[in-house]
Parts: sequence; C-alpha cells; structure tokens
Amino acid sequence: MMLLPSAQEISRFRTKIVELMGLNFDESKFDILAKVLHSRMLANGMEHTPYIDSLDTRSSEEIRLLARELTVTETYFLRNIDQFNAFAEVALPERLAVHDGNRNIEVLSAGCASGEEPYSLAITVREHCSYAADRISITAFDLNPAMLQKAAQARYSNWSLRDLSDELKKRWFKVGGDAFNLNDAIRKSVVFESRNLTQDGADFWSPARFDVVFCRNVLMYFSNDQAQAAVDRIARAMAPGGYLFLGHAETLRGISNDFHLRHSHDTFYYQRKEHIVSSHVRLPQLQPRVRWKPAASLSADTSWIEAIQRASDRIQALTPAVEVAMFDNAIYVGDRPMPDLHRVLESLHSERYDRSLDQIGNLPVQHAHDPDVLLLKAVSLIHSGALAEAEVVCEELLKCDEFNAGAHYVLALCREGAGDLDGAVEHDQTATYLDPKFAMPRLHLGLVSRRQGEHDSARKDLGLALLLLQHEDASRVLLFGGGFKREALLALCRAELAALGENK
Repeated sequence: MMLLPSAQEISRFRTKIVELMGLNFDESKFDILAKVLHSRMLANGMEHTPYIDSLDTRSSEEIRLLARELTVTETYFLRNIDQFNAFAEVALPERLAVHDGNRNIEVLSAGCASGEEPYSLAITVREHCSYAADRISITAFDLNPAMLQKAAQARYSNWSLRDLSDELKKRWFKVGGDAFNLNDAIRKSVVFESRNLTQDGADFWSPARFDVVFCRNVLMYFSNDQAQAAVDRIARAMAPGGYLFLGHAETLRGISNDFHLRHSHDTFYYQRKEHIVSSHVRLPQLQPRVRWKPAASLSADTSWIEAIQRASDRIQALTPAVEVAMFDNAIYVGDRPMPDLHRVLESLHSERYDRSLDQIGNLPVQHAHDPDVLLLKAVSLIHSGALAEAEVVCEELLKCDEFNAGAHYVLALCREGAGDLDGAVEHDQTATYLDPKFAMPRLHLGLVSRRQGEHDSARKDLGLALLLLQHEDASRVLLFGGGFKREALLALCRAELAALGENK
C-alpha cells in the first residue's frame, strides 16, 4: 500500500505547479494538492517523488489532466452582470467608435472554463450591439480539456442559467431533455482554444490584437511573479485604450502599471494606457511600526473628520517605544535610495504634524514626489485639519501611483469634510476594492451609511471593519486611525453595530 505524500513532497509539488502552470496554492490548500498528487501518481504507476521529478518532461496531456483536477470550474451565465453592462455600454461602443469600421473588435475570454463567460459575451453583443455583431470576434481559451469539451457541446443545466431572465432563456436556448442547448448562432460566434496563460505564443499574443479582455478569477491562482508576467503579456496584446475585466476580488495593485482604473455600473475594471513600458513591482505601502496610546470613545453621530480632529486634541502622552525597524535599511526604487523617514515617523508618532510637514519639506528635492513621502505628507495635513491641501497632495500621489489605496481613503475623508458624501463613498469603495484587507475605508463607509440612514449597508461594512481591524497592521492603525488605537476602533465598531441592533 502506497503512503500518502509527505509535507515535503506536497511543497515540492506546489512549487512545480507554479513553474508549469502558474497556479499558486497556499498552505490552506495542501489537502487538495495531496489528493491530486496521490491521484496522478497512482494513474501513472509511480511513487510521489519520481512523479514530481518527471513533471518537467511529462507530455502536455499530463499537464492538462493536472489542470483539470486543480482548477475550480464553477461558473454560470452573466456572472457578475454589472461587468457585462459595463462591457455593453462603455467598452464596446468606445472600441467600435475608435475603429470606425476599419477592423473587427477582438474580444478575449481567458480562462473560459466551460464556456459560460464567452457565450455570455456573445449574448451581450447580440442584445446590445446587434447592428455590429458581425464586426465583433470572440476568442476563448482554457487549460482544462474537459471544460473545453463541455464548452464545445454548449449544453447547460438550469443551474448554469440561474441568473438569466426567462426572456433570455427563451431567446437563446432550447430545452433538450434535462438541459438547455445554446442557440447555434451564439455557439458558432466563439472560437475556443487550448492554451496556458503563463506561456508565450507570439502569434496569439500579437501586439495590440485585443480590444477587450475578460480574465476573471484566474490571477487569484497565480503566484505574484506569474500574475505579473501574465498581465504584462495581456497588456502588450491589447490595443491602447482597450478594456480589461478581472474577477471582483482581483486587482492590479502591485501587479501592473499599464492600466487606468475605471469605475461605472457599480463595478471596477481597467483601461489600458495609451503608452506602456512594462509591468513593475510596486513597493509595499508604507508601514512604519509605531504604537498609539488609547483614546476615548466617539459618540455615535460624530463624523470621522471630527473624530480625527478631536483625537489630536485628546491624546496627551504616547507609549515610549517607537518601532521603526522597517526603515533600518535603505529602501531602493530602481537605483535610487528612498529618503530616511525615521524623523518624520517619530513626529507623526508624537502628533507633531507641523514638525512632520517641515521635515518632509526639508527632504532632498529628488524625493519630493516619492509615493511614500506624499502619503506621509497627506496624512500629516489631514491630521492637522488642512483638508484641501491634503486633497491636492493625494491627487498628486495618484498621478504616480494610481492604485494607492491609502490615498483614496484620505481623499474619502477630504470629501466628507467638504460635504461631498457621494465622493467620500466613491473613494472609500475604490480603496476597499484595491485593498480588500484595508479596514479603515470599511469603517468609514459604515459610518457614512449610518449617517445617511442606510442601515443595511452600515451593518455590512461595520461588520467587515470589525473583522478586518483585528488583523490590521499596526502601522496602518497609526497612519489612518485618526489617533485611535486598535482597541478604541474595535469598540467604536461594536458600539455602532449595537446601535443598529447588531450584537457583536
């Protein structure tokens, strides 16, 4: 009887999967990897270690079989319909206008699984742009051969059609036994291929080929390096101004600088910049390690801007230890060292915002526009009540770091201070999209929703903030917590939820 794979073998198998397919599984998925490794080892009549060693020279068929067992394939028609609405009402009309009949619009569905996504795109084209359907070509690919076979059959269960209206079902499907058969015109409008997103192919990924790319819930399986390489490949194959749609929990933050973030139809998506150079690894967001002394609780109806201002007045003393170990060594951007920010951080820690601003102003001129420096400047300004000035700095920061979640959160506070609650919500939503683990914009969204009487939204966002705050990095509590320690922010969340009738 063969033993199950050891932890070391599973770890080696995980590394090999990243190399071959770009799929990345953390430690919580080791049980899945163990089952797949054991299954494929038995199928090939080999022990675990020899099987892993052989993967570099195994046939492409074995790699496809591995992909079939490792990838999640659950999907359905018009999944996350807001993105299809943005595709129909923003992306398609703009790309049609750009080309003005000069060439076809090329649409790609990467990681198409069993075909629901590309067929949904084809249905959307017929529903919204039927006049130009013959000018819109849809290509789809996946690594899993079983899924491609199902896509070619175009036969789906009622569960796959659960988000379609009865009218759309009737128009584009015919009942056949216990399943639904897709309309032939829709089926023939999509070309399927077997392809691996992590591998090059000069003919397929030709420059400026695609106008719209859907690559949803694919990058979430990739290592960071593989995700960067894949997005770089996609970006170079997209026409300038083309549109990229990712899964609702996926962002390009820390992956690519080649796109602008767009927001409409209650969804986020991306537009390729007119000129790109390459994908760059972003620096991690500034995270000085400091501690605040606890502050008093807030009343339920105070605004967050007022809370920040009151916090500056209330806090009288700070804990003696200032931990700035992250900045013990120089940080480099390319060949240029980052400035020494120890003193700025110490001034922030002691709530001497006028001094931190002076220290930032005295930095060498070449560092004046570094993203971390601009973020510290914006935070110093907003803590001192200079909201208009903080907003200007945040806008400058976003010009060089468009996906900076901290800048969007500070802008949300600025917009609230200016009485623009809709603008505050927009920036908070952008911050939470770019960094789903960022607690402060969730908390702010909850407070704003409660002030506006939107209690269901307030409960949702405050509940999420309560969970996120328990794991929030101490540095972000310092920078964005308005002077309040983690425990005080947790108490605020609980008090707000209690006032809304939630027991936490």
